[in-house]
Amino acid sequence: MREAHAVTMPRKLNLGSGKDWREDYFNVDVASHWEPDAVVDLNLPLPIGRPLATARFGTVVLENHSFDEIIALDTLEHIQNLTTAMTSCLNLLRVGGLFRISVPYDLSWGAWQDPAHVRAFNERSWLYYTDWFWYMGWREARFDIAHFELGLSSIGEALKKQRVSGADLARCPRAIEQMRVVLRKRWLTEAEKQQVGAFLKRPNFTADPLVASIQVSPLGGNVAPGLAPAP
Repeated sequence: MREAHAVTMPRKLNLGSGKDWREDYFNVDVASHWEPDAVVDLNLPLPIGRPLATARFGTVVLENHSFDEIIALDTLEHIQNLTTAMTSCLNLLRVGGLFRISVPYDLSWGAWQDPAHVRAFNERSWLYYTDWFWYMGWREARFDIAHFELGLSSIGEALKKQRVSGADLARCPRAIEQMRVVLRKRWLTEAEKQQVGAFLKRPNFTADPLVASIQVSPLGGNVAPGLAPAP
């Protein structure tokens, strides 16, 4: 067991830390045997604004807009209620903060070899958290894609040597192993606020299983179940 000692609470969050425990991050995981700083189920809204017992920092209170960076490395594919986890991350990040993600590509071997995986990802998996923020019911902020890259498998590397183009590589099964994305939080513009407001007022709002579950957080934000250059 890690020895408890007084340290400053980091402003960086490591989701699903597992065996990738990091000294300079606040590490959370659903499994206590990995000895994270706090045991947290990412399928549920994070306890923002409420006391949380931690191994290194005693009792802390997570606040909105308090983390400079969040990492989720090979984690999101294990989360059943991903919209809830993504909303929690949006709330926790400061404006301009970065959410660094790595996930298995949906055509890779690794996407479904792990029985604990509940989803895989492709280039369009980020639309609801960026351009389609209104469908998430996000009233204050959203993500933009700051960086995007595809990691080649050994098959992909061999095809690349044969001068197969990037677009064709992405469509070739087993050629891409991993997708790495960096999302940046920003405030909504006034036009975007009007857009989400109009969507939430529509007559059949409560019939939608995703947006009907959105609740306004008492601290602001919500509690809900193209490529750009690197920053």
